[in-house]
Amino acid sequence: MSAEQRRIVLASRSSQLAQIQTNIVLDTLKSAFPDRAFGTAFMSTQGDKNQSQALYLLGGKSLWTKELEVALLEGEVDMLVHSLKDVPTALPEGCALGAILEREHGEDSLVVKKGYTNGGKTVHTLDDLPVGAVVGTSSVRRVAQLKRLYPGLVFQDVRGNLNTRLAKLDDPNGSYAALILAKAGLVRLGFGDRVTSDIVAPTLFHAVGQGALGVEIRADDAEARRLCDALTHWQTSWRCLAERALLRVLEGGCSVPVGVQSELVVPVVPGEARQGRLRLVGTITALDGQRHVEREIEQDVSSPERAEELGAQLAKSLVESGGREILDEITKDRQGRAGQVEESVVQKNSEYSIT
Repeated sequence: MSAEQRRIVLASRSSQLAQIQTNIVLDTLKSAFPDRAFGTAFMSTQGDKNQSQALYLLGGKSLWTKELEVALLEGEVDMLVHSLKDVPTALPEGCALGAILEREHGEDSLVVKKGYTNGGKTVHTLDDLPVGAVVGTSSVRRVAQLKRLYPGLVFQDVRGNLNTRLAKLDDPNGSYAALILAKAGLVRLGFGDRVTSDIVAPTLFHAVGQGALGVEIRADDAEARRLCDALTHWQTSWRCLAERALLRVLEGGCSVPVGVQSELVVPVVPGEARQGRLRLVGTITALDGQRHVEREIEQDVSSPERAEELGAQLAKSLVESGGREILDEITKDRQGRAGQVEESVVQKNSEYSIT
């Protein structure tokens, strides 16, 4: 079969959000290439199957991508559609990030329990919540940053798909007063009306790549790369590549409290080559919120490679300003807690062993 006749299969996780996001990419490709044939495939990943253990202890972002990448490398599928924030900064050999679509709603949002009030007053923001109110989130990044400003709130882990988490929130007998969720997911799933308020920097810096969709391909698949050119929003791509380079240098993952904010100001000059002024802010926060390192960099960039260099430069500044000590403590804490969980599992299994 020639390249022109080849059917391109897009794959992603089996969650409702992942399928919606895949269809966004699919519709864009069909519009750009109406004569091409496309298909979809969905599968569960390790991250989908483990809905009980805290993400902080589960390991890196490959929990959401490994099974998909095996199918990609074996030629069963041709493109993987991801929430970019779930994509490891170092991809397996043979895989490449082919496209980054235009970012929408990179911020986090507060979602308050239906009918919840504080002394009869409507709750609009985190400031309106009473001391002791329970806020659900599975992100140590959010918890670490918000503990700095809201030490009186209680943060608890909450897992499951969005419908499950909202059901837990609205349960009259449930403990949660509010949840903190990525706004992009809420909007894409049709729950934009549940957003009580947005939580933006400097209160809360969002995750690397949050709000953007990424398409992963085989590194040697020239045809898929050509198709991805029609998907890429270069302004978003440059911003996200800078964010990912920052995280890569810090050797972070989805459970490391690294927050970012980026902005690319592009001069309106018709016919000029791609260029802009990139502003990037990076943060590292201790798990207890007591220490917080924040640095900013701003320079003119004229290529994705230069954007990545800027992100790496900012990461080194964060490390030299006290970030390394915080990251080392986080790694040590995670290893200790993971060891406790493993010891508990071994002990529990031994209670049921037959001798």
